[in-house]
Amino acid sequence: MNDSVEASDFSAIRIADVIRKKRDGHELSRAEIAHLVDGYTRGEIPDYQVSAWLMAALLRGLTRAETAALTDSMLHSGQVLDLSEFAAAKVDKHSTGGVGDKTSLVLAPLAAAGGLVVPMISGRGLGHTGGTLDKLESIPGFRVDLSIARFREVLRECGCAMIGQTAEIAPADRKFYALRDVTGTVESPFLICASIMSKKLAEGIDALVLDVKTGSGAFMKTEQDAVFLAELMVETGQRMGKKTVALITNMDQPLGLRVGNALEVEECIEILHGRGPADLRELCVELGGWMLHLGGRARTAAHGKGLAVELIESGRALKVFRRMVGLQGGDVAAIDDPSRLPRARHSLEVVSAKSGYVSAIQCEGVGTASVVLGGGREKKEDSIDPAVGVVVHKKVGDRVSAGEALCILHYNSGTRAAQAKQLIEQSYRIGETPPAPLPLVRKIISGGAT
Repeated sequence: MNDSVEASDFSAIRIADVIRKKRDGHELSRAEIAHLVDGYTRGEIPDYQVSAWLMAALLRGLTRAETAALTDSMLHSGQVLDLSEFAAAKVDKHSTGGVGDKTSLVLAPLAAAGGLVVPMISGRGLGHTGGTLDKLESIPGFRVDLSIARFREVLRECGCAMIGQTAEIAPADRKFYALRDVTGTVESPFLICASIMSKKLAEGIDALVLDVKTGSGAFMKTEQDAVFLAELMVETGQRMGKKTVALITNMDQPLGLRVGNALEVEECIEILHGRGPADLRELCVELGGWMLHLGGRARTAAHGKGLAVELIESGRALKVFRRMVGLQGGDVAAIDDPSRLPRARHSLEVVSAKSGYVSAIQCEGVGTASVVLGGGREKKEDSIDPAVGVVVHKKVGDRVSAGEALCILHYNSGTRAAQAKQLIEQSYRIGETPPAPLPLVRKIISGGAT
């Protein structure tokens, strides 16, 4: 039950009226929003009614007051952790979702190796974007369903833990999150803000670094929309007394070279060994630098970036990752030998029809191709094939010859592969001259607090 709204406030509220009110563009009261959240969390309001409300919220938008009420109701739908037993600063990072975005698997152990506590509660894939939990579960035996007591034990042992939303933590968000994924209501900045901030504020953190994606592979397609969402979340975090900063980062092409759960884990292991794609390394160092700065381990973000590089090159971040995997039931041998991760039975090259330069990639199409292969969910109840995905061979600005591979599909179903191949072919634009380089970090929004 939401602590800030009395149950008696719900007595005269009908959920059909709440749907109509938002459909018609009117502002809902705190009690109406709390009734919606509480009733759905307890199973008293069905999916179809909440789906209707989500679509109305997407199309009509929410006011700042409604967004704050929704965040607060979702935050207090479960337990808010008290991690004051840990002397070190508690810092987390969250991304709004992108294609090939696997930085959390690097950043949690990196920040923990730098002396912070990282209580990371993550989500599953949404739409065309991958989910941290789905990636972690591709490691044989890895458990994301830890109890809060075990979560604390793992934090004490290695400084970081990565789990899903439990029955205790923001249970409302867990239900809303799954429903948004399959009802076309993911993209609302207000719903995204409430989802992310309720989950993160329930972790008992001191600071939060947000990676807000923009571009063809992001939910926020334009930089203007990404900045709006970032400012909304930074304002929410700082209002709740948390140091919060947001980086607006490029998602006009996949991050790194691998898209798909086990494939992305393997790429993270490469990064933790000091190798891997330059753009993924750069973003991990940039975000890690801010985590170390907000957590008091570095004087500035630039100093934090230098420390992040050192934590990777020394092997300390990899050591923490191995430790965390083992503590959460995962096969540590798969970290030492990634060939033990799930592998697809077949592969297929998607080749360029002509010579030239990759001028653009419709990034969402690449993410959707991975979903079509079985790497994501098209319906709420779908299971995921951890082995499938896309390995990108040509990125924006690269020279390509006719007949040369743009991507390689890793698949277990020929029918799915044929659909994914068509999506990849439609996603690439080949031009006669190389385009201007794409900046990875476009803007930093700190709200004046850092």
